[in-house]
Amino acid sequence: MTRHAKNVNLQVAERDFKYYIFDWDDNILHMPTRIHLEKRMPDGSWRPHSVSTAAFAVVRNDPETYRPPGGEWANAFVEFQDAAGESESRFLLDTRTSLERVMAGALAPGPSFETLRETLREGRLFAIVTARGHESESLKKAVRLFVDVVLTRAEREEMMANLRGYRACFDGRTSFGTDEEELTYYLDLNRYHAVTNPAFKRWMAESSTGTASSEHAKQFAIRDFVEHVIRILSRAGSESLRRPISVGFSDDDIANVRAVERYIQEELARRFPGIKFCVYDTSDPALPDGRKVTVSGQLDFGF
Repeated sequence: MTRHAKNVNLQVAERDFKYYIFDWDDNILHMPTRIHLEKRMPDGSWRPHSVSTAAFAVVRNDPETYRPPGGEWANAFVEFQDAAGESESRFLLDTRTSLERVMAGALAPGPSFETLRETLREGRLFAIVTARGHESESLKKAVRLFVDVVLTRAEREEMMANLRGYRACFDGRTSFGTDEEELTYYLDLNRYHAVTNPAFKRWMAESSTGTASSEHAKQFAIRDFVEHVIRILSRAGSESLRRPISVGFSDDDIANVRAVERYIQEELARRFPGIKFCVYDTSDPALPDGRKVTVSGQLDFGF
């Protein structure tokens, strides 16, 4: 007999295959994390000057006025790395602070906040791809915190019913674990890429060639997620690969958005012509849902 049968939503088998890739800072949440720079004063001297991630997206293109302390970018991003021996990562601490302020109405959420909420509630696959340098586990814990803090009790019950439904329909499960076990299984299925993390950079160097810019690293992470999704769908049978598949990417950094648009048009759309790719530029606060660009193709995976 199926355990928790009343909480299994078998209707997920009829859903489209819609997946998401999210940048985190200023896209999901406006984080208190600061980037430490030096700013040139009118008299030519340099003084410490910290900025938000949103401000950095602008001033990073002005090296005559802003520079990293000691000429080393690692000094600028000390808050964007996990530190040895810390009981809780800086990323998790800052995420908790931001979530609490959002839920209290003291801070506006990022433009993709509600999309992540919907993604989790529906139990869809996703990836977090950020220019930070934290460990993947830190990003995963932040998503788990998002579930705990943001989702209402009814939304969480809906999520669990959907997760069990996917397990029943695509994994052939007739019995299930506890909520905690099923949620852990789901979160482990997703991808968490901090592209300036040393382990990620080593993995990318071993797997590809080209520059190691943030834009290139995010392209590499996006391709990994698409390949990951196709592998999962392949396990569910060839029929799954004949159904409509879409992958959405959202980022507030216009340089990243443009690089991803080119990458999709020049490589991913040709390699995966059956997937509809949607890119959401969330850099303009005047556009609550961002600017959307869609690239589509015909179904032909070649696996």
